[in-house]
Amino acid sequence: MAEGEETAVRQLRMKWQESPFCGPELYRYLAEQVPRIYCTRGKTGLSEEEEEMVGTTLLRPLEWYLFGEDPQLGLEKLQQVSGSSQLCGRVFKEGETTYTCRDCAIDPTCVLCMDCFQNSVHRNHRYKMHSSSGGGFCDCGDMEAWKTGPSCKKHEPGAEGDTDMGAESQLEDGLMERARMLFQVLFKYTVDMLVWEEGQELPAELQPSVKEDTYYCVLYNDEHHSYDHVIYTLQRSVQCDLVEAQTHTNLIDKEGRRAVKRGTLQACHEAKQAIQSNSEHISLQPLRVEILHSAVMAHQSFALRLGTWFQQVVNYSVGFRQVFCQVSLQAALDPELHCLISRLMLCDAKLYKGARKIVHDLIVCSLLMETEYKRLFAIEFAKNYKQLQEDFINDDHERSISVTALSVQIFTVPTLARQLIEEGNVVKVIIDTVMEMLSEHLDDNNRFHFQGYNSERFFRIQVVFHDLKYILISKPTIWTERLRQQFLEGLRAFLGMLKCMQGMEEVKRQFGQHIEVEPEWEAGFSIQIQLRHTLSMFQDWCTADEELLLQGYKECYNTLMSCTNQPFKSEEVDTHMCNHVLRFKPYKVSQDPVSIHLPISRLLAGLYVHLCRSGAINRLHEYLPAGCDIAYMVEYPLRCLVLAAQVAAEMWRRNGLSLVSQVYYYQDVKCRDEMFDKDIIMLQIAASKMDPNHFMILILQRFELFEFFNRSTVSRDKELVKQLNRLTEEMLHLLIIILGERYIPGISNVTKEDVTMREVIHLLCIESMAHSGLVKALPDNENNETGLENVIQKVATFKKPGVSGHGVYELKKECLKEFNPFFYHYSKSQHSKAEDAQKKRRKLENSGKALPPPDPPEFLPAFANIVNVLNCDVLIHVLRTVLRRAVETSGKLWTEAMIQRVLHLIGQGLLEEKQQLEANREEVAFDFSLKARRIEHGKSLLTFLEKLKLVPPLEAQKDMITWTLQMFEIVKCLREKSSPTAAMSIETTDPGESIQDKEKAERKRKAEAAKRHRQKIMAQMSAMQKNFIESHKMLYESTPQAQGPGEPFVPEDSSAMILGESRVALGPKRGSGVVEREALTCILCQEEQEVRADSTAMVLTACVQRSAVLTQCRGKVLPNTETFEPLFMHPDLACGTHTGSCGHVMHAPCWQKYFEAVQNTTRNRLHAELIFDLENGEYLCPLCKSLCNTVIPLIPLQPLKLNYDNAELVGQLLTFPRWLEIVLARIKGLKATSQANDHSHEMAENPFFMESPADFRSILSFGVQATAQYSESINEMLVVCATAAYRVGLKVDPNETDPRVPLMSWNTCAFTIQAIENMLEEEGKPLFGSLQNRQHAGLKALVQFAAAQRLTSSQPVVQKHFTHLLSGLIPDLNVDGTSSILDIDLFHLLVGLVLAIPALYQEEAVDLQPSPISSAYNHLYIVQLVTMAHVVQILLSSDDPPGMLGEEEGEEHRSATELYQTVVQCTEGLSGDVPGWCLTDRVRRGVAQFLRCAGLFFSCLTGVPPPEVLSSNEVSLEGQLEALCSYLALPTNLFQLFQDHKDTVIPLLHRWCGNPAVSTALNDTSTVIRYPRKRNKLVELPEDYSCLLNQACHFKCPRSADDERKHPTLCLFCGAMLCSNSICCQETVDREVVGACAAHSVNCGAGVGMFLRIRECEVVLMGSKTRGCVYPAPYLDDYGETDPQLRRGNPLHLSPERYKKLYQLWQQHCIMEEIARSLEVVNVMFAFDWQML
Repeated sequence: MAEGEETAVRQLRMKWQESPFCGPELYRYLAEQVPRIYCTRGKTGLSEEEEEMVGTTLLRPLEWYLFGEDPQLGLEKLQQVSGSSQLCGRVFKEGETTYTCRDCAIDPTCVLCMDCFQNSVHRNHRYKMHSSSGGGFCDCGDMEAWKTGPSCKKHEPGAEGDTDMGAESQLEDGLMERARMLFQVLFKYTVDMLVWEEGQELPAELQPSVKEDTYYCVLYNDEHHSYDHVIYTLQRSVQCDLVEAQTHTNLIDKEGRRAVKRGTLQACHEAKQAIQSNSEHISLQPLRVEILHSAVMAHQSFALRLGTWFQQVVNYSVGFRQVFCQVSLQAALDPELHCLISRLMLCDAKLYKGARKIVHDLIVCSLLMETEYKRLFAIEFAKNYKQLQEDFINDDHERSISVTALSVQIFTVPTLARQLIEEGNVVKVIIDTVMEMLSEHLDDNNRFHFQGYNSERFFRIQVVFHDLKYILISKPTIWTERLRQQFLEGLRAFLGMLKCMQGMEEVKRQFGQHIEVEPEWEAGFSIQIQLRHTLSMFQDWCTADEELLLQGYKECYNTLMSCTNQPFKSEEVDTHMCNHVLRFKPYKVSQDPVSIHLPISRLLAGLYVHLCRSGAINRLHEYLPAGCDIAYMVEYPLRCLVLAAQVAAEMWRRNGLSLVSQVYYYQDVKCRDEMFDKDIIMLQIAASKMDPNHFMILILQRFELFEFFNRSTVSRDKELVKQLNRLTEEMLHLLIIILGERYIPGISNVTKEDVTMREVIHLLCIESMAHSGLVKALPDNENNETGLENVIQKVATFKKPGVSGHGVYELKKECLKEFNPFFYHYSKSQHSKAEDAQKKRRKLENSGKALPPPDPPEFLPAFANIVNVLNCDVLIHVLRTVLRRAVETSGKLWTEAMIQRVLHLIGQGLLEEKQQLEANREEVAFDFSLKARRIEHGKSLLTFLEKLKLVPPLEAQKDMITWTLQMFEIVKCLREKSSPTAAMSIETTDPGESIQDKEKAERKRKAEAAKRHRQKIMAQMSAMQKNFIESHKMLYESTPQAQGPGEPFVPEDSSAMILGESRVALGPKRGSGVVEREALTCILCQEEQEVRADSTAMVLTACVQRSAVLTQCRGKVLPNTETFEPLFMHPDLACGTHTGSCGHVMHAPCWQKYFEAVQNTTRNRLHAELIFDLENGEYLCPLCKSLCNTVIPLIPLQPLKLNYDNAELVGQLLTFPRWLEIVLARIKGLKATSQANDHSHEMAENPFFMESPADFRSILSFGVQATAQYSESINEMLVVCATAAYRVGLKVDPNETDPRVPLMSWNTCAFTIQAIENMLEEEGKPLFGSLQNRQHAGLKALVQFAAAQRLTSSQPVVQKHFTHLLSGLIPDLNVDGTSSILDIDLFHLLVGLVLAIPALYQEEAVDLQPSPISSAYNHLYIVQLVTMAHVVQILLSSDDPPGMLGEEEGEEHRSATELYQTVVQCTEGLSGDVPGWCLTDRVRRGVAQFLRCAGLFFSCLTGVPPPEVLSSNEVSLEGQLEALCSYLALPTNLFQLFQDHKDTVIPLLHRWCGNPAVSTALNDTSTVIRYPRKRNKLVELPEDYSCLLNQACHFKCPRSADDERKHPTLCLFCGAMLCSNSICCQETVDREVVGACAAHSVNCGAGVGMFLRIRECEVVLMGSKTRGCVYPAPYLDDYGETDPQLRRGNPLHLSPERYKKLYQLWQQHCIMEEIARSLEVVNVMFAFDWQML
């Protein structure tokens, strides 16, 4: 600050301090200064200069006044005496990662920020991590939030900077007084301006001296209009261009409002009308637009800036924070007015987004950071709760930016929650708020009816239920009378709400006609789901105090009895069955209204179980002297269960899917614990209290089966009988559940852990399941815990995943005995799957198929009478009737499922009797077996059971029948008090032993018969072979095998045979290629055809793509492909062209038809452009669905037989120097022929042109032959493939006449071989024999295509290319722009020279090509020349220091030293002090990649098999190099080449090393490519995913300074961190706007990208700017599963196998294919805009 400004600030401060109250002076100062700075230009944002003026002119004087001196000095003094807070309080931004400890957090809302978590003890506990929705803050340091470890190292008491000084004592009296006065004035000013509603006038105290006639048209954010709508409206209304409209829209969405026009009042009015008019055309609701005077706008902007300033100031000191809290909570002078913070809260819904965020952050960092003021704020919040929620309901903004979202920070604090309940009865307040909002949905009977509800408003109302859950989440340990009374009051209010739900949305069975309009049902179930945990928490609160539990049960019972819904319409009647009479009121579910919503009945059942569990049931008579009406209590749950049974019996089909959906959710894991399970409990309560026969009669009546079992005659209506049978099955199943489901704490002596264990056992009996699948299938509690981890190790073993899939749990064998086929939480499909799985298992184990009921735990005394239902006369009658019908009648009145359930019930009865007999040898009243033996009408139940084995349709149940009969014998022995040994022996004997013995014997007999048959066939074949040999003795005697075993067969021309079989690919000793007849089958027409040069082309599917897999300079800007000449590939391999093939063969015409059909059908698909690039000719392989965009024609390999004697003679004449002279002479002659003038003078200085012009045709004298002729079909496919390589590799339009076409064909051949060699080396596989047959066929076809392609090109063009390529090695060919040797990839050069040299043999009138002998020497000398150049390249580029010492002795070391000294003499700037052994080592390591690639190339080109040692991965580097040199006819000592051709090579060395570009490159060593090239890897990822999240947490967007949510995305190729899917980092590529990832992939991966979206924990594969897919991240949790979007939140660790799979996907060029397959499988309805990623 300048000295003059500093003086002015001091004077201003003195002036304010002299006045007794600085408020008026401050207001006058702000009234004049604020409009001068803010909104003086045509925009609302501040420039850097204006922002600095705000600091110096407005904020700096305030800070001088606050500290009474230089703020910097005052702050330093304050920090010396002031300590930091023990609370972290970091406010989370949207998307920021949060952590919660499952072991220590009081509830799931207690979270830690990244820094606190990393420095806390919870890092080693069971934790979860999630992405914040924004608005919450870190709970580190909050003692009430954590059971242990409440503070991290930074915030624990006694940490550096922490102090226990209590508060205001940290501030001096004068400082405190100034702070209070300044805060009062400024915070009031802030509140007044933020809630100010007069757009064109200011408060009197802020009126400026001169009022300007300048206004703003301000557009506000809403959630009704999309981005595009707003952009379109702005373009039409305020005449701005697209970019400006997008900027306005983005800022409106981010900040909540934006001034879109500045001008006079009239101009702003016109703009407002235009905006509203244009927006109404798009949406029924117009955009919110207001006109604000520039001064009003200025003061509101500064008020917002003060909010940020307050946040900074309160963080300076705890004292400042407490003073601010006092000011904000200070009561107004007028009792009817609210305090300042309440005013802000009550106006929150009227504030725009930016203002809300600042206000909420200010509340968090001040009021919520101080315990006492947090309590006072909570009281204010509770006072205004109803109004705040009403405002939120009527608002359209998300909850995360509403002040109501702060409820989670208040209600989850245990002490605050209890205080709010005691003092403000907040439970009743919340429920009353909900009821008031839902009152519009009450019908005449005071029950909810949601038909035609507003879904958006209803969703907002449901949010209030979260607050009810928060307030109840911590159960009190100490109860006061006040707390007890207030909670009971809240419980009554809650019961009042449940009363409105009891019986709501009744349904009535539809007869005759199908329902026309599906009734609304989702709303009722969504409330039920929201209340699920709340219902259990109310029960938990009641169980915490016995008095409260009894009183709560009384209130619930009285509320239930006061419900008047679903009344009985008839008087009581008597029913008789088995000499038992029940008096009841008639009711039929199939005819009368019924509701599935019975929350009060279910709450009552839950409370009753808690009474029994705690023993308080013994005092229930004190609160309900008249007792309970059990029949009334059970009536409605029983109706609901009957409804579910009738829906399963398809009796309600005409009621549509709405009822089916309700029954589904009624039994689903999301609702069942407070719906279906509680109904079962209520029936168990009734069964324990009622007479068992009466209970059974009631069940039969409500299931409408009374007459079905009480009469001998039944209706002949088949549909009715089918329904009755199905209802019987459902009723029997219900009885099995009532009698057998005892795993409920309070019903039997089990724990919650036992319950969870049983659930897990039955889930795993269906199939082995992943951890996430188990968690989804288990009910969770209010803390989102299922208890799975506590039991899973006891019942299951974990099977780890492979490179795909996920880990699964398999059930332990010893737990199978707990399996119950009629487990009550099984759905129909789960029941079938579990039963089938267990029967298959038992079959594999050779045990019986019987699935008996497991031994149940005993009922507690309160429920002990339930077992009497098994023993009652009515149930025995029902069981006997079902069995009698199965034995005596046809299959119309019974089903196998019915019998299965009856057998299970009988088994339950026998097990119960057995348990009681074993437990008590005295008289046992439970006599199920005796009643089953009792004879009625001549037969007993046991008699029918014995006859049941003879019923043919029940073959599958025979094992179960046998087990049941055995149980009868066991019980009989126990009852007769005899030794049960005999019976037990029956039991232990396998029930199906006799059957299985027969089956085993039958299988054994068949196996022996098959064996005898095979032996007979083999004997016949042996006899036929002997007869054939006897008949053809002469043939066998003439074969080599006829000679003696020690005499090898030697042909006449043994030397030729040995050379022909030699494994040398080049030169005069080249072996014969393996030429086999290829007869292939077309995958489309299935016809076989031989691959021949004169036949229709056979083609391989192929995909050509640009690749940066081998790049040594990632991120290099690629040249303009329109003008780029791809003659020399740079050794950095920045962007190559890869051609891959899946190896599937088609006829060319078949492929053309298929391709045209695919093109036509694909164009009509939705979002087809995302799957296929039709312009690029893409399609999927018809067989394996690999992505393809061209085909490779199959070219038959030509036999290359050498006359080795002639070859040796030619070799004596055609030495390397002579060959080079002849080639250069040919080039000169071709130039002379093609040009009108003679350019011989241009080459006069070339030392190689010494021969006369007669040497022009000398090249032909060493052997020529006719050029191979291919069919028109093959030539056409050659053009197709070459054009594809040209089009894709250069990203240009197709042009088959472009001279670059042959170059791109050779380049893609070379690059593909390099990529394959790199892949094999990286995977540690041998060079030969590792590729799959189809991969090898594809590579061989590619090389043969590249060799044949020149025949479809202009021969002069190919000759010119050869000349230019050779100029890279022979620099005196007068070719412009020749590159230095360091700028050429010599393998690409080798491939180009080898494939182009046949064009030199072309004559004007005759098509010629070199003979096999000429080709052998051409290849040999080209390889030697290029290899020597590569050795020099290695020596020039190597700079690695010598490693371990080596020996200087040896010819190879001396040769290396001699060569290197020559190179040093020729090169400027090259160090000459390198030992020979080091040079040898450098060359060996550096040349290996080149030789490996050359070996692959010549193997596919010539067909000569390589040495066997190259097919083994156990060979050393030296052995491999020796074999490769042998195969390529090179000396093992490569330096020998320089010795052998010294006179020829020395001039070349001078030209190679003397090139100025070489010296320049050596001076800038960063640009020199070293050999061997480094093999690219994916970036190294941390083992713990938290480390990546930590990086993302600290990621700052390079182009944006705001704190808005970003999507940090890691490029797995180079490790760059990008800001993806964000407007701030968009770039323009090829005149298109793309996102950061799409732009990055263009240069980093040649258009292909692999990115890890860190906060989403998913990999994104990009194949182009417009195509991509999501791929599982390589991070797995402890259960072997990925966690996209961090939904589960389990700790994640890197899986090396998954990451290696990603690496292979990249190295093998399968990313494009993976994207295409992914998009093909997924139905793309709403396409993702990959271009903007």
